Amino acid sequence: MAKGKNTSVFFCQECGYESSKWMGQCPGCRQWNTFVEESVVTRTQGKSAVTSGGTKNKPASLMEISLEEEDRLKTHMQELDRVLGGGLVKGSLTLVGGDPGIGKSTLLLQVCRNLAADDRKVLYVSGEESLKQIKIRANRIGDFSEHLKLLCETSLEAIEETIRRTSPDVVVIDSIQTMYRESISSAPGSVSQVREATSVLLQLAKGLNISIFIVGHVTKEGTVAGPRVLEHMVDTVLYFEGDRHASYRILRGVKNRFGSTNEIGVFEMETSGLKEVLNPSEFMLSGKPEDASGSIVVCSMEGTRPMLIEIQALVCHSSFGIPRRQTIGTDFNRVNLLIAVLEKRLGLSLGNCDAYVNIAGGIKIQEPAVDLGIAMAVVSSFKNRMIDNKMIAVGEVGLSGEVRGVSMIQARIQEARKLGFTTCVIPSVCMESVKEIEGIKVIGVKSVKEAINLL
Repeated sequence: MAKGKNTSVFFCQECGYESSKWMGQCPGCRQWNTFVEESVVTRTQGKSAVTSGGTKNKPASLMEISLEEEDRLKTHMQELDRVLGGGLVKGSLTLVGGDPGIGKSTLLLQVCRNLAADDRKVLYVSGEESLKQIKIRANRIGDFSEHLKLLCETSLEAIEETIRRTSPDVVVIDSIQTMYRESISSAPGSVSQVREATSVLLQLAKGLNISIFIVGHVTKEGTVAGPRVLEHMVDTVLYFEGDRHASYRILRGVKNRFGSTNEIGVFEMETSGLKEVLNPSEFMLSGKPEDASGSIVVCSMEGTRPMLIEIQALVCHSSFGIPRRQTIGTDFNRVNLLIAVLEKRLGLSLGNCDAYVNIAGGIKIQEPAVDLGIAMAVVSSFKNRMIDNKMIAVGEVGLSGEVRGVSMIQARIQEARKLGFTTCVIPSVCMESVKEIEGIKVIGVKSVKEAINLL
């Protein structure tokens, strides 16, 4: 056992910066009043985070390292495998964050069920629920294999001993904020406890070559509770998004050392658990109104996946001196910028009108390629002119009113044609890279004015 002594240090709650005295501003992240005092144990001996037992790592040539198919575990959930970059990497540490009740535990329990069905040894450690509570949730999902073992424990020492003794292929820790080490006097969920727990799990994942999922609670700002060093230590960070009162859920990769961080997975919450949505475009467009002004469909790229989304705008005369602007699902400042462009370049009198912009379905879109769609929806509602139900618009709008090019235009057009759209409005600079697609008409525009004339 490593010997140590109790000391009192100050931690930054934002970035995990450590100091021997309190400071008003953190030198690491430049945030004010983020330091908290905690008691920690200073160890004189310790193990490397990537060694197992008492063995030492030796340098290896890059040419000697081989990659095989079985280095990734398939979870049999296509949406999750897509976000992970093709499957679960052995020896990886993955953090899953999300709002309470969003379905994090349900998702991971379904993953454990699929992996156990492949004769993989899976250990599910819960610090929040009893065995009977997990059993009630499991009965909703389906039948489970005997290869899945459950453990209700919050002591880090007991969890580490169980993992080393049973040697599972996959471990789920639910949640990291409930784990604690007895030698650290601070409460579970504190900066020092979270750092210590993550460090131990990282050592186990790398040393024993097992894949570990850890569940993290989020703050009201939407970030994982605890120090930001937690996100730096893990290999992959996944956020489970969506309204808990709606049926859909979106799994978004924020950090991934083994794949793209732009991919998303779409799920639908049902009574039997989470169901994958393999065609999210059709799912997002369900219920789209017919012959209504202020509604248009745009195509956004989420990683390598094109997704058709409906944009709704409502413009009406304001009864107050200052018009109201409100957005749901897109950047508020970006919409204000587009309204200013419409006023300046098209001469529209929007200064005395309230404007509301909504991304139907509740999904959040930040891609500039939806600018043209937002502008056309606002003008459509302002002039009460209906947009063709079979038309989509793609393009970035500049301050001069020009329509700039976007990436992967061919994939966007093909997705629109697959769902029955007949007209696609795109930037004229992208026309050269577009191959002719039967069944859809492609129109190139140089400015917002040209696009508005198509209404």
